[in-house]
Amino acid sequence: MTLSDLPALNACLNGLSTVLLTAGYLCIRRGRQKAHRHCMIGALVASTLFLTCYLVYHANAGRTVFKEPAWFRPIYLVILLTHTILAAAIVPLVIVTVVRALRGQFDRHKAIARWTWPIWMYVSVTGVVIYLLLYQVFPQRQNTFHGPSATVATKSGRDEPAGQCARRDPQRPGPPGGRALPQESAQN
Repeated sequence: MTLSDLPALNACLNGLSTVLLTAGYLCIRRGRQKAHRHCMIGALVASTLFLTCYLVYHANAGRTVFKEPAWFRPIYLVILLTHTILAAAIVPLVIVTVVRALRGQFDRHKAIARWTWPIWMYVSVTGVVIYLLLYQVFPQRQNTFHGPSATVATKSGRDEPAGQCARRDPQRPGPPGGRALPQESAQN
């Protein structure tokens, strides 16, 4: 498995979490507490694995910016913004919900689960949607990379090692980036 495989793995983990959250909800509605517990523990494990893979990916690969098509960018950004805010909020909600269940405080567990479940579901579903938009429907070029095996897209469309990104563009005079060199003084 390579770093470039992690976005698809992350989407699969989010999808698995969505399925397990749905199954857990249906089980508790039917009074099947043991099956509910198993589904929710599975969703917690899937989401924890997702978060681990997500952090590893972004620590090593940087970020991908949604640029094209420009007409869809505002829609994507609204989805991303709501996803990001709710993803930050869901972590403490899940912890409190799980702790209450483990302590047998089922009335309190149920009270907070009414908020936790739909937010967790939204975050899981939009995680898959963001992956599909960013990597499948409107594939974006990654523009910020670091790490030993990273590459960056150049103006010519070629991927080059990240360490080579300051290479001089032969069509632009001067040093890399087009900045003019300071003139040497005539006194030297």
